Amino acid sequence: MRVVVLGVGVLIAGLIVVFAVSERGRGSPPVPEYAPDFTGETLDGGSFNMAVQRGRWVVVNFFSTWCVECVVEHPELVAFYDRYQHDPDVELVSVVFRDDIETIAGFFAAQGGDWPVVVTNTGRVAIDFGVTAVPETYLVSPQGQVVAKFTGGVTSTQLEAELLRFGGVGA
Repeated sequence: MRVVVLGVGVLIAGLIVVFAVSERGRGSPPVPEYAPDFTGETLDGGSFNMAVQRGRWVVVNFFSTWCVECVVEHPELVAFYDRYQHDPDVELVSVVFRDDIETIAGFFAAQGGDWPVVVTNTGRVAIDFGVTAVPETYLVSPQGQVVAKFTGGVTSTQLEAELLRFGGVGA
């Protein structure tokens, strides 16, 4: 009986190892080396074109109003924007993730934030960036390289620290 129990135990342990190793490479999609070029209509009726942003640091934030962590991080994005809105070398853009325009407009009217909010072509943009859940935020260098990814809520301090770390504007 002990031999059978021991054999079953070894078999189970072996299966756990096999499953753990096979799942290792199937996590979230890889972060793109360079930010995908995308265009889309913004909440205010304008347009945003990522290719036009070359030469600037761009913070690309994927969010939804139904996402609790997105709502919690929003004041941090407002603080970051307030600090850098007049800096020609820094841009913040939000990309809506599975949300409707009326709800987003109400959210920004109530919670603040005057940066571009892309509301069209957002599904394709999320796929191109490899977004799996919101919030996700990417820091893109002036050359278009994705230099940092934040999964979950991000703070103004974290964004500023990464800008400084990668030789961007001083915090």
